[in-house]
Amino acid sequence: MRGTTRTVAMVAGISSVALLAAACGGGNSDKTTSSSAGGKAGGAVTVRGCNPQNPLIPSNTTETCGGNVLDAITAKLVHYNAETGAPENDIADKIESTDNQNFTVTLKKGYKFHDGTEVKAKNFVDAWNYAAYGPNAQSSGYFMEPIEGFGDTQCTGSGDDPCAGAGKAKAEKLTGLAVKDDYTFTIKTTEKVSNMAVRLGYSAFAPLPDSFAADPKAYGEKPVGAGPFKFDSWTKNTEIKLSKFADYSGKFGGKLDGITFKIYQDEDAAYNDVIANQLDVTDQVPSSAMIDAKYKTDLPDRNAAKSVGVIQTITFAPTKVDPNYADPKIRQAISMAIDRDTIIKQIFNNTRQPATGWVSPVVDGYKANQCGEYCVYDAAKAKAKLDEAGGFKGGKMTLAYNADSSHKGWTEATCNSIKGALGVDCVATPVVDFATFRTQIASHKMKGMFRSGWQMDYPSIENFLAPLYKTGASSNDGQYNNPEFDKLINEAAAQTDPAQANAKYQQAEALLAGDMPAIPMWYSTATFGWSTKVTGVKITAFGTIDFASLSLK
Repeated sequence: MRGTTRTVAMVAGISSVALLAAACGGGNSDKTTSSSAGGKAGGAVTVRGCNPQNPLIPSNTTETCGGNVLDAITAKLVHYNAETGAPENDIADKIESTDNQNFTVTLKKGYKFHDGTEVKAKNFVDAWNYAAYGPNAQSSGYFMEPIEGFGDTQCTGSGDDPCAGAGKAKAEKLTGLAVKDDYTFTIKTTEKVSNMAVRLGYSAFAPLPDSFAADPKAYGEKPVGAGPFKFDSWTKNTEIKLSKFADYSGKFGGKLDGITFKIYQDEDAAYNDVIANQLDVTDQVPSSAMIDAKYKTDLPDRNAAKSVGVIQTITFAPTKVDPNYADPKIRQAISMAIDRDTIIKQIFNNTRQPATGWVSPVVDGYKANQCGEYCVYDAAKAKAKLDEAGGFKGGKMTLAYNADSSHKGWTEATCNSIKGALGVDCVATPVVDFATFRTQIASHKMKGMFRSGWQMDYPSIENFLAPLYKTGASSNDGQYNNPEFDKLINEAAAQTDPAQANAKYQQAEALLAGDMPAIPMWYSTATFGWSTKVTGVKITAFGTIDFASLSLK
C-alpha cells in the first residue's frame, strides 16, 4: 500500500524543542479505534491531506499524499485487512499456482470502473505493461520486475535520454502476461516468487480502464478507479474531493457518501482544526501535542494509537551527487552519533521505538539488532569511527526535511546530537513542501542527508528491503548498489518455504550494516485524532484511515 509502496510524508516533530530539553512524561495509548456504535449511513467527512508528488496514476505514485487518495478510489486483486494487513481477495476470485512461478488469476464478474465499464483481465495486463515499459518512466514500474520479459521493456542507454537510439527498449509488453479470457489471465515470473499473491494489493497493480490509454496525462488529473469512492475534483494545494461510487460491488465500501482530503501545509493547523471540529480526522498528531500526552486532554475519547508498518530513516545522497558521505565509516559514525532514545523521549513522548534494523517489527521475518552497534548511541565510538575514516571533508553536514510536516524539531535534535558527538557542524535544512522535497530527491539534486520514511506496501520483510535497496529499485533514493545484496534478495524470492525465504532476506538486511545506505531511526506508532462528529475511526496496519469503518454519528 503505502506506498505503502510509499515514501512516508508523516513522521512528526516539534519545532521548538532542543535535544537537551527536559524529558517529558506520558506514554502511548493502546486504543486503536473508536466505537462504531451509532454510526449512520451517508454524509461526508473531511480528513487531513497533503500535496501529491505526481499526477494520480497508480503506477507512478510512491508516496503517501497521493497514495492515500488512490487507496480510496482503486480496487485491486487483493485487499489488505485493516487490522492485520493480511491479504484478502478483492477483485480476484482466485490466484492459483503450484510452483510459485506460473500463476492463474480468475476475476470476479461485475466489478465496474467509475466510468461504467467492467473490469476485465485485459485492464490488469494493459496496466502492468504500461507500468513496466521503460519510456513511460513510471516510478513503480520496478514492481513488475519479477514478471518474465521485464528486462526487454527497459531502456538501456545512458545520459539524459536512455531510451534514445540503441538504448531503446526491445519490447513494449511483458511476455509473462497473457489474457486467457475476459476474466482470466496468467502471470509467469522469471524466477520463483514466494510472495507474489501478497504483493498484488499494492496500488501499482491496480487495473486501468480502457480510456486510460487515450490520454494518460488527463487520467492523472482525474483518475478513474474501481474502488468504493470515485474522484470528483482536485483543487491544487487546497483539497481533493471524492464521492461514493453507486455501482461499487465489493465488500469494502463502508457508509460514507463523500470524503474531502483537505491539504494542509502545517500539521498543527490540521490538529487545531480537529479540536475545533473544522476537520474530522487527522492521521498526524504533532509532537507539540505529544508532550505530557497533551493530545489526550485536547481530544478525550477522540484519539487512538497503533504500532504500524512504518519506519523512519535518514538516507544519504548518491555518491555521484555528494561524495562527502561515500565512505561507509562516515555513515556508521553518523548513525552512532544519534541519540535515538533521548530524541524519542523528549520529542515524541516515547511514542516511537528505536530502530535496530531496516525492517519493521510488525512483519513476519523481522529480526532484531540487524544494525548492531551502529544503531546504538556512543559518542566516543562515533568519533573514533569518523577519525578512522579520516574525518569529514565536506565542511558542514546537512539534513533536509519537508517543511509542510513538523519535522523541524527531530531533525534539529538529530543534528545537535551529531554535532555534539562528532564535533562537525550539522544543519537541519527545510524544503518548502513534500512534493518539492520528493522531486529534488527523485531527480538526484538533493545533497547531504535527507529524512526518509517507508510505509509498507504489503506485509512482507521483502517490501522493506527490495524496493529501497536493490540496485535500480524505484525507491532506492541513495542509488545503493551491492551485488551480494541483490543476489540474496533474488534467492529469497525464489524460496517456496517462507522460513527459508525470511532467512535469506535477513542475510541481505545484515549486509546493510556494513554499507549503511540509510540510517534506521525508529519504528512508528500512528496516532490519530478526530472530531466529535465521527465514529468508527480505525487505524490500519499501514497507519492509514480505514474508510470502510468510518462514519458520521
